[in-house]
Amino acid sequence: MDGAIAMRTWLIAALAGLSFSAVADTVNIDAATLERLRAEGVPVVDIRTAPEWQQTGVVPGSHLLTFFDERGEAEPEAFLARLQAIAKPGQPVALICRSGNRTTVVSRFLTEQVGYARVYNVEGGIRAWQKAERPVVKATEAASTCARASAC
Repeated sequence: MDGAIAMRTWLIAALAGLSFSAVADTVNIDAATLERLRAEGVPVVDIRTAPEWQQTGVVPGSHLLTFFDERGEAEPEAFLARLQAIAKPGQPVALICRSGNRTTVVSRFLTEQVGYARVYNVEGGIRAWQKAERPVVKATEAASTCARASAC
């Protein structure tokens, strides 16, 4: 089975699991909570694509690490290798995307299949962050950037 088919199979299974399971280790948060967690040192990982980062800006101090590319393809193993340099499975991490949909899937993947102890999912994503009038910076000012995990 090639990588694209394997990823689609995994994604379908992950999405199907969203309907049937509740994960205590995935915590949905709002912009104010993300601000507090950032101040406490919890790393923020923005899983959007490079064009999305450029379009809206990013949360200050965030790590830019794409999970799904523009075609919806993902490289979970490469993503995990890069993520573990930012936060190990025993450490908390906050995920943000455009609207909170992709991070819902990735948060559950990290807690259910990889063993991350605590993953915070920003509900409403960068849209909610900006609506709450929180600051954004240019993508070039991020803590780290990896638009394609296997190429970083």
